[in-house]
Amino acid sequence: MAMLSAQLEEVRTQAEKSLSMPGSAQEVRTGVSAMANIPLPLSAKYRHIAAEAMVIENSGGSNRKEAMASLQKLSTALNILEKYGSNLTSSNRPKYWRTVKHNNPVFRATVDAIHGGRAVLCLYGYTNQQPDGLSFPDEVIEPDIAKVASVTLEVMSLRMELDMLVKDIHPHPEFFERILSSLTRKQDDEEVSTDSAAVSPASDRPWERLSLPMNSLSQPKGLLSLSSLTSPKQTAVSADNCSICGIFPVASHCSTCVQRLCSECDRLYHSHPGRAMHSRVQVASSRPSKTVSASLATWQCSCTTVNSMQQVLCDTCERPRLAAAAGPTVHEEPQQPSTITEWQCKSCTVVNAGSSILCEVCERPRLATRPPVTPSRPTPSTVAVLDGQWICQFCTYANHTPSSHCEMCDFARSDPAPSPSKPLPPSPVKDITPLSIRPKLTPTEDPDLKRQRLMREEGLKLIQLIREGEMKGVSPEEVYTSLRVSGSSSLSGTPCDWVKTELPHRLDEICAIAASFQHSPKPLHSTLFNCAGEDSGLEGLKSGTVPLSRAEAKQAWLTAGGDSEKAARQALRDRRAKVKELASLGFTDSAACEEALRQSGGEVRGALVLLQRPLLEPFHKRMWGDEPEPPIDINHPDKQRVCRRLLAVYDLPSWGRCELVLSLLRDPAAPYTLEDVVQAVRESHDRDFIRRVLTKECPICLSVFPHSKMQSLTSCQCSVCSGCFKQHFTIAVRDKHIRDMVCPVCWEPDINDPEHLNSYFSTLDIQLRDCLEPEVYELFHKKLTEQALIKDPKFLWCSHCSYGFIYDGDQLKVTCLQCRNSFCAQCKKPWEAQHTGLSCEQFQLWKRENDPEYQRQGLAGYLRDNGITCPNCRFQYALARGGCMHFSCSQCRYQFCSGCNNPFHTTCAVAQCSVTGLHAHHPRDCLFYLRDWEPARLQALLQKNGVAFNTDTAPGTQTGVCGVIEQKDEGAHQTDSACGAQTQPGQAGLCEKHYREYLVSLINGHSIDPAPLFNFNELLLACRRYQVELARGEGEDDRPYYNRLMKKLIEDVPLGDKVPRKK
Repeated sequence: MAMLSAQLEEVRTQAEKSLSMPGSAQEVRTGVSAMANIPLPLSAKYRHIAAEAMVIENSGGSNRKEAMASLQKLSTALNILEKYGSNLTSSNRPKYWRTVKHNNPVFRATVDAIHGGRAVLCLYGYTNQQPDGLSFPDEVIEPDIAKVASVTLEVMSLRMELDMLVKDIHPHPEFFERILSSLTRKQDDEEVSTDSAAVSPASDRPWERLSLPMNSLSQPKGLLSLSSLTSPKQTAVSADNCSICGIFPVASHCSTCVQRLCSECDRLYHSHPGRAMHSRVQVASSRPSKTVSASLATWQCSCTTVNSMQQVLCDTCERPRLAAAAGPTVHEEPQQPSTITEWQCKSCTVVNAGSSILCEVCERPRLATRPPVTPSRPTPSTVAVLDGQWICQFCTYANHTPSSHCEMCDFARSDPAPSPSKPLPPSPVKDITPLSIRPKLTPTEDPDLKRQRLMREEGLKLIQLIREGEMKGVSPEEVYTSLRVSGSSSLSGTPCDWVKTELPHRLDEICAIAASFQHSPKPLHSTLFNCAGEDSGLEGLKSGTVPLSRAEAKQAWLTAGGDSEKAARQALRDRRAKVKELASLGFTDSAACEEALRQSGGEVRGALVLLQRPLLEPFHKRMWGDEPEPPIDINHPDKQRVCRRLLAVYDLPSWGRCELVLSLLRDPAAPYTLEDVVQAVRESHDRDFIRRVLTKECPICLSVFPHSKMQSLTSCQCSVCSGCFKQHFTIAVRDKHIRDMVCPVCWEPDINDPEHLNSYFSTLDIQLRDCLEPEVYELFHKKLTEQALIKDPKFLWCSHCSYGFIYDGDQLKVTCLQCRNSFCAQCKKPWEAQHTGLSCEQFQLWKRENDPEYQRQGLAGYLRDNGITCPNCRFQYALARGGCMHFSCSQCRYQFCSGCNNPFHTTCAVAQCSVTGLHAHHPRDCLFYLRDWEPARLQALLQKNGVAFNTDTAPGTQTGVCGVIEQKDEGAHQTDSACGAQTQPGQAGLCEKHYREYLVSLINGHSIDPAPLFNFNELLLACRRYQVELARGEGEDDRPYYNRLMKKLIEDVPLGDKVPRKK
């Protein structure tokens, strides 16, 4: 028993994997067949569904036949439940997989008609009760595939067992006979077959006997060995055949297990290690020796699939074995492909997905046939044939018994069932096989059907004529009317031909009849009075003598249905109504109106255009003439005329805005121009707001202008008048640097920011294009071009005349195009003959050793050679950095620190910075901080890193006075002159300020970090400055905390990346 349970779990696991994988139908069927044939009770085999309870509760009847019928109904319901589970495990689930409707006829007739059907749906996951069915809970997005596969596998296995039990081919029916006593009661007319297969003495425990060959599952043949689980049918087996398969002849006899086996069954059965030592004797077959045909062990289905003899249904199309032998009937449907991806409903012809059981539109099952169509009024002969048949209004099934409920969906009949003259037995099948020979009926045709047929034929004929008319340019109305007039047997051919040949003569006849009515209006008066019910006189007709046009006659002929006299009277009535309509629009001349209607073909709109054309002639002459438009006279006495002119010329949004413009212009205290007022009124209708817009004060000249005469920049909210705007930028372009072209009121924006610089000048160029004079605007573009060229790495400044140009060569010697002097392209020094063939460093070393003038200057010349270089335009200044670190380039107006080259700005980009005004952020090795150190401390830092420095004055240098050239502010100008401060001993002939600058240049040239010489307070201040935070340990001394803080500062905050590193 334990071995069978283990084998059951192995088969179940492998089948569940196959069920959840696409394209593995054959493996699933093999696994289900193996699971159904395992000899275990229902309670031990099924662990999810209550199989034993479902079989007991759904079985009925007092004998075996009735019990089998109830089990067949249970098998049908399990088949539907199997489809629900297969849809959930499929990768391509149906659209409405989340719900199961109770009003579905298939569901009501199968699943809902058995006990335990809804419990299986709950195991699938349909646990949410709805008014019309079951559904998945809202929080469940996907079904539990593993659980659904397990439940579906058990449903398929139980259905297969019930099918085998009903067909009397179940290998172990004793498990069902134990729980259903009615299965053991045979009918009186049934006889018990005395022939039985030879069984071993252990046949009272078949699950132990059959558990032995199940070990073949562990062989590498996979599921193919599962066929050994299928026991032979309990039918008579010949003594010469194998006792296991019952097909092949006996080849050996085992005396240990008392079995007579064929060669294949002997090999499989005794391959188990426990039976390998059995003694077997070869047995010669008593039958004549001949080759067993493969057709004896297999059978071929109509779909050409070869199946084994044990299989009742085909593996591919699931058709029964007997259906393969029988030929196709007369009404057999076309063969479907082996893999059904979609199917067409036979009732509503909608194409559904292959996984759906019911049609998505009419909800009829896939195998349901087309419902029969009954005529609305059947003839007496038809009634005689269909006596007792009625169509269900719910599922459209044709019932053949006069019952009160439908045989298919069990839905109540809508009309009361008639009492037949004699009772008819209930039909055992749903579909009626049509008779091969139909009864002869008398050819009587219903009058209504005949009338409908004639109407249909006439309608189709008319449609054909209309289509021909459309191809020939004839309207459907003309075709229909001409058909009525000419008749079907016209001598002129088709109605289209009649319209082409006869209709013009008929229209001329209608015009003549109408003209006769116009000349003798008395009979027409009575006709008009009687037909239209109007009691007005005929003044309009007595004086009107304009004839009708063919277009008017044709429209009246179509309205009158082809009657000429009636069409003439209708045309005159239409003409009179249109004349009245034109008179209501101001055109009282009836003769002119009638003539305009005749020319326009009876259209009022066209007649109106013709009548208005003479009135618009003066306006057209004024519009298309060469004379200028006269100005608008604001003081004209006709106020509405002035408003109309304003509305037409200036396209104001409303009449009220025109009146507002007129009131503002007529105000004597506000001398506004018409254009300014119109522009202000377009923006707003508020009078106070308009007055504020019209009275703007210029902050430069303090004059009042309207808003349209003011100009402003995009970088600020200031606005100045057009004159001051033009004058300010004209002076800035001619006399100042391009960076001075900012707002004259607030001096915004900050042009040191490169991002703001590009966007600002792109918008300023558009404003200055229409504001400046052409020569000034050309000079502005020239300066703007020079500003852009500065950023080019090939751009050079001449060291002699400060002229800039692009140099593409690779030689160090460069000749200026302006002054024709030469200089070095790398060090920017004036070119000397000794520089030829030497690098800039070698040339400087030569000058220190051989140039007396350079030696006499000493460190002052060194500071001059290592002067200030603008980081923006790379222009070099032979100046010392001096005391103030803020330096402004004279070429590009870039403001930066001369010690670290970081920019000075008012708008800081550092988020943690709280400093307002002009400032810069300096690294810790910048001269900005190191200039406060004593020279001895700077010398100690150099000595610690092994860098030599000078302390003696160079021979020939003037003593006592510092000769370093620096930039000084003298009033509004900046001049370059010697320092002139007193020197100190041991500082190489420099003042203390410039000696510190010399020592710092050595520190920066060798990238020496000054942090190791910081004291504790300086270290804390530097950490706060650069946002370096390190928590101090509890009870930690100053020295360990100092070392950790120093290490974190050096690692997290690098030295300045823009600091000059020249040695």
